[in-house]
Amino acid sequence: MQRRTFEVPRGGGFGIGSGAPVPRDLVAILAVLFVTYVMHFFRTTAALPELLQLTAAVYGGYLWQLVTYPFVGFPSGGIWFLLELLVLFWFGRDVFWRLGRRRFWTRILVGAAVAAAVAIGVQLLVAVLGGVGLPSVPVFALMQGQRMLMAILIAAFATLWGDATVMLFFVIPLKARWFLWLEILFAFMAFLTVKDLAGLLGITAAVALTWAFLSPGGPRQAWRSARLKVEGWLIQARLKRLRRGRRFDVVDGAEGRDRWVH
Repeated sequence: MQRRTFEVPRGGGFGIGSGAPVPRDLVAILAVLFVTYVMHFFRTTAALPELLQLTAAVYGGYLWQLVTYPFVGFPSGGIWFLLELLVLFWFGRDVFWRLGRRRFWTRILVGAAVAAAVAIGVQLLVAVLGGVGLPSVPVFALMQGQRMLMAILIAAFATLWGDATVMLFFVIPLKARWFLWLEILFAFMAFLTVKDLAGLLGITAAVALTWAFLSPGGPRQAWRSARLKVEGWLIQARLKRLRRGRRFDVVDGAEGRDRWVH
């Protein structure tokens, strides 16, 4: 079992310069993405990735697609697909060792499932409001396959190492925290071309959820602080009621006089 033995320095350590070992889990993810990507291009094997990616079949009960779709390589062009795998490797390696195996997989699976649920809900809402039937195969192109994994892992890196410097396009130095907004911006720019509203909101949900669970100042921490404040207020109110409810008792005092005590 792999142990969490590495942590990226606060100021950097990302990408090629990172000294983190390569986790076997990440290697397995990249291998599955590559194999399923290749399977798309052969008639005899294309049915398997189509069964696992997020499609209209999920409305008919293929619920496993809610968690399998991020691991099916989405055809995005040969060189671009390889670049996406490279980016996924760079971010995923450091996030894995920071979170550990259990939290790493939890963030991926929960984030992917919630994003898929949001996308499916949006697709249904659009169909109802538009008075049209569901498309035969909603591709959810913006969030399919490696793109969802990149969204989650980049958001995790940006949250955990907000002060780290990452070279955007290998040229522009940016603080990692800005990648949270850049992810949504890039998804929006792609939306303008493909008009995939469900995919755009799915990506946004995945980024927001990842930040919320990993950020010390995120909604999760805010909710915990608010809950503790409410509990403290209730305890104080109860103590005040108890003090007000206590009555004065008469106790015989010395020299035949009554002494009042509280």
